[in-house]
Amino acid sequence: MHKRTMLIVVAIAFAAIAAFFIPKSGTTPVSTATAPRVGVAKFVAHPALDDLEKGVVDELTATIPGVIFDLQNANADMATAAQIARKFKSDGATVAVGIATPTAQALASAIKDTPVVFCAVTDPVAADLVSSYDGGGANVTGTSDMTPVAAQLDLLTALRPIQKLGHVYNAGEANSVKLAELVRAWCDDHGVVLVESTVANSAEVRTAVLSIADRIDGLYLGNDNTVFSAVSAVAEVCLQKKLPLVTADPTSAETVPVLAAVGFDYYQMGRATGRIVARILGGEKPGAIPTYFPSAPEEKSLVLNLDVAAKLGLTPSTDMIAQATVLIRNGAVERKTR
Repeated sequence: MHKRTMLIVVAIAFAAIAAFFIPKSGTTPVSTATAPRVGVAKFVAHPALDDLEKGVVDELTATIPGVIFDLQNANADMATAAQIARKFKSDGATVAVGIATPTAQALASAIKDTPVVFCAVTDPVAADLVSSYDGGGANVTGTSDMTPVAAQLDLLTALRPIQKLGHVYNAGEANSVKLAELVRAWCDDHGVVLVESTVANSAEVRTAVLSIADRIDGLYLGNDNTVFSAVSAVAEVCLQKKLPLVTADPTSAETVPVLAAVGFDYYQMGRATGRIVARILGGEKPGAIPTYFPSAPEEKSLVLNLDVAAKLGLTPSTDMIAQATVLIRNGAVERKTR
């Protein structure tokens, strides 16, 4: 009787082990040797780029079985971005994703024989990533976050009339140089005096804002990665100086006390970038895929901070409050159903 019991126990154990190694119905095991390897490099850690990274990872995890990620952060250093690009190349990444212009440029410069997908690059043509928005380069394509500068500045002046506008940006970022041109054009058209201050790294941002704070009526931040890595310091100065601050990053505006932000939902843009990567992994050539510009309502967002408005003595209109997709009120984030 004892031997029979032991045999039954052993049989059950073998059955359990066999069941563990047998694939579930409807699934196909993916070998790590053949699984696609996607390198994802962001220029620096801040809420918008973190959301982009998460969107890429979530989209590919949901659509590409067994995908393996190599997530890297250049920490706002071009030499590090170049090192990451060389790493992806030597490691044999199936696709390399560059989040933000400097990182995408580093990848495209180093990697010529495998696909490179740029993510949230303001002007990929000006950045020499592709020759046309209508088609990718030989091995490059991706998504653009060409921000609606005019709409953002119109929003700022609707909240408070501006005669002297401040703009802080990194003159070493191609995307920021392009946006600076658009800001200058808007100021020329509206008779607004533009007061610029440029930085080379995030450590200079607070000082740059302070250097112009007493000469401006309001401050605008485009989607500059260097500046946004220090956006909390910018918001602090603006509150101290009673300056309205409008930015191009709705993501950080939910946690950082800026007056308002209008722009793209960067998580959704990350998902859109992930869909392009999935198409390439499915066999499409990057050169046949045009640059993706977000246009759907769910890909855009307007964040309005009523708490900051009150501190600045401003009262947003009823229409503006109605248009906001996210309101910050009494310290709470209110999301509207789209």
